[in-house]
Amino acid sequence: MYLEPCRTISAIDKAQWDALIPDQNPFLSHSFFEALEQSGSVGQGTGWDSFHGCLYDDNKILRGAMPGYLKSHSYGEYVFDHSWANGYERAGGTYYPKFLSAVPFTPVPGARLLTKADDKDAQQALIAGIAGLADKLGLSSAHVNFISQADKEAFSGAGWHIRQGVQFHWHNDDYGTFDDFLATLSSRKRKNIRKERTSLERHNITFLRLSGGDIKAHHWDRFYHFYLSTIEKKWGGAYLTREFFESLGASMADKILLVLAMQDGEAIAGALNLMNDSCLFGRNWGAVVDIPNLHFETCYYQAIDHAIETKRSRVEAGAQGFHKVQRGYVPVITYSAHHIPHEGFSEAVGRFLIAENKAVLAECEDIRQYSPYRSS
Repeated sequence: MYLEPCRTISAIDKAQWDALIPDQNPFLSHSFFEALEQSGSVGQGTGWDSFHGCLYDDNKILRGAMPGYLKSHSYGEYVFDHSWANGYERAGGTYYPKFLSAVPFTPVPGARLLTKADDKDAQQALIAGIAGLADKLGLSSAHVNFISQADKEAFSGAGWHIRQGVQFHWHNDDYGTFDDFLATLSSRKRKNIRKERTSLERHNITFLRLSGGDIKAHHWDRFYHFYLSTIEKKWGGAYLTREFFESLGASMADKILLVLAMQDGEAIAGALNLMNDSCLFGRNWGAVVDIPNLHFETCYYQAIDHAIETKRSRVEAGAQGFHKVQRGYVPVITYSAHHIPHEGFSEAVGRFLIAENKAVLAECEDIRQYSPYRSS
């Protein structure tokens, strides 16, 4: 086996790449990365230069893969290493470019060591190959964000630093209806959610859930308007282009749930979700009006409704937001892995992570104290 970096996903055989994806994870599909690249959301001028790791056997068959980028900044990652960069450069080093394996702008946990049937040899070859490549190129570091539990064990066994984080997921306990879910909550939390949902009726708001061929170009036009509007309010960067959403809709429409909030026949807000057979992944949201509880309904309650109706086991609502806990989303530990070639800097990062990981676990336990669910 040999590792070969690839500067564009289109140069990698789509069928071979997709055959390595576990659980039909839509964010790891060849089509998703291709939409990012062809739309200009990553690539030249973005600070996300594609650098996918491809592990081939002697017959040029893809044995393993790792989505990857050479990064010239640390934006759009959701695992924050700005303090590491500042410390490294204050000591006289050059932190960027660095290697990052991740799904751009997407804090969704999943496999990053893409191999067939838990191929341990291929996994170890990928880990060693990426570390060796980072060392050969003189990079400050290599990072792999939002890894699966199995990947965490593999990276930890190879001596990489493991960093923890917290995000919020909703779990479907075989509910038949939304009211079945509400029945598991404390009385006060149950009443509050019902109050939030009914409050939108006063504004004459209804909801559309669109997937597959039901999503048209004008829906993407409207949603992109919401996306830009919300980013402007947050003083953030519009990483994703209009072309990205159109490309995603053309190649992955059956993996998309687009929720639109309608008022008097006009779409005023929307939430983009991707999905596989078991999970609904909340991704982007936007609105052009400021109506109380509109965000909660569009992003959280509509997602729960859909998961219950389609028998999906969970909804992943992403990072940040203690307010999600009061709406039935529980804290979940996430992991990332980090390779630091410089011995002194690696030791400093290791000490930092010992303290930080303890704090993350304590935070997670504190958050669980505020669970809205009734005690059994």
